[in-house]
Amino acid sequence: MQWTQIYDPLGHWWLSTLVAALPIIVLFGLLAGLKVKPHWCAIAGASTAVAVAIIFFKMPPTLAALSFGYGVAFGVLKIAWIVLAAVYLYDISVETGQFEIMKESVAGITADRRLQVLLVAFCFGAFIEGAAGFGAPVAIAGAFMIGLGFKPFHAAALNLIANTAPVAWGAIGTPVHALAAVTALPESDLNAMIGRILPFTAVIVPFWLVRTMVNWRDTFEVFPAIAVVGISFALTQFFWSNYVDSNLVDIMGGVVSLAAVLIFLRFWKPKKIWRFDYDDKPAALPPTASKIADDMGGEWPAEKFDGLVKVRTYTAGQVFKAWTPFAILSLFVLVWGLPTVKLAMNQTTTPAFRVVLANGKVRPGPPGWDVPYLHNAISRAAPVVTKPTPEAARYDFNWLSATGTGCFFAAIVSGFLLGLGPLQLMKIFWRTLVRMRLAMVAISFMLGLGFVTRYSGLDAVLGLAFTRTGWLYPFFGTFLGWLGVALTGSDTSSNALFGSLQRITSQQLGIDPILMCAANSAGGVMGKMVDAQSITIATAATEQVGNEGIIFRFVVWHSVALGSIVGIIVLLYAYVFKWAVPHGLTFVK
Repeated sequence: MQWTQIYDPLGHWWLSTLVAALPIIVLFGLLAGLKVKPHWCAIAGASTAVAVAIIFFKMPPTLAALSFGYGVAFGVLKIAWIVLAAVYLYDISVETGQFEIMKESVAGITADRRLQVLLVAFCFGAFIEGAAGFGAPVAIAGAFMIGLGFKPFHAAALNLIANTAPVAWGAIGTPVHALAAVTALPESDLNAMIGRILPFTAVIVPFWLVRTMVNWRDTFEVFPAIAVVGISFALTQFFWSNYVDSNLVDIMGGVVSLAAVLIFLRFWKPKKIWRFDYDDKPAALPPTASKIADDMGGEWPAEKFDGLVKVRTYTAGQVFKAWTPFAILSLFVLVWGLPTVKLAMNQTTTPAFRVVLANGKVRPGPPGWDVPYLHNAISRAAPVVTKPTPEAARYDFNWLSATGTGCFFAAIVSGFLLGLGPLQLMKIFWRTLVRMRLAMVAISFMLGLGFVTRYSGLDAVLGLAFTRTGWLYPFFGTFLGWLGVALTGSDTSSNALFGSLQRITSQQLGIDPILMCAANSAGGVMGKMVDAQSITIATAATEQVGNEGIIFRFVVWHSVALGSIVGIIVLLYAYVFKWAVPHGLTFVK
């Protein structure tokens, strides 16, 4: 069975676009408008996508069903497994009491909520994004902030906003690798261009994050710390992406910014410690002090009230032991990301990973087993591609080399080192699985929806609508990446969906394809906070399933505003700073 995608089945591009957008309207309408639980939203959105593909775009039902199943299988192994393993590691840390020490070690550095959100949501979250990605930072850092005393809503919303600037290099640079693969453009140039767009937002996001919590005056009180975090992260992001590689950009950025702000806080303190109104006030404050605290709405000058926030003190050895699980996680993920290690594991455990043809050459295209009746059965057509191109559908069941497996092994090793036995580890894993079950269903169905839109051509119809914006395409093309992440929950998937379209359209409009393909990834990061997958992970990790619609409505304008900033930056590169678009760069070996 062969089928070629149709991009204007109704004869009017705007009407075809409206119909292609129905799955998104259903998904976010149910999520934000009717407050339906996310797994039901995902199921409804995916069902709508299948129905639209079959009824309006004439996709054969068998191919629609196979596309959906392929997406679900991809989501389980590539994304849900990572999140489940990362949360399992967190649960082990909680079960052994080490998370309490981690929490106290951060509280011992500063009791100021503004600084804590910078340390945990931005710096630590960026590190986890670089190591695992795919929602893990929102889950882990969100749970961490609840442990510090943040309300679940604040923990979820603030982490969704923070998990933006690092996303383009998540999971050891996976989005950049995917972008280079689908566009056939030099990875070093794409990587460098992304590293010339996002550092500007890396400076803005920490300020935006604090301003979301407090008023302008309280934001500027910690501006020195905000500047240290943002500038150190941005400079590291720029340097590593332009002169080293695409694998460790976030990990190095997170480490450098965390170290920089920790050193800075040894010499600088805010004039007062800012706390939420719901934070517990010390019972032993004298009446005058209590009145001052009440008048300040929960803000207490640190220099006047010594010992305001009581934290236990631990030895350096205890603190080191408490952070060991996350150090082990970093080590495992880094090793799992090494090409030689990954290739060896894949060749050992995935026979179809690398197939040698009868002529002695390695089979071209993506690795894995051909999905029966779907692989190369669907073709994309002009103007999405220059000539009809079959869509590959190979499932790489890389169960051992999957990032989630590395996270899972890190959790097991950490559990043994912290004194847990096999039976205890099994019980904790079962509790984690039960807690995350609906989130995993939602994630899997979100990917099923994304794959149906890809193989049916709905994504291309939506993308082609953006190409009609003429000279403003650099701005709206950036939002094409935003749309891709909002649809699929992944910058990697967005690059796979729209990377080729960005290249073709930019060449037709006379805009540098390196810039626009990089803009797809850079714009996509701002769609991360509104995708249903990330919101589902955030609510599952922070124990507030059912509040997805409230969180979506809170973060959506932040997402659009930050996406617009990225779009303006891309516009400037397209027409004012053309000389700054890189060509012919090579990484340091």
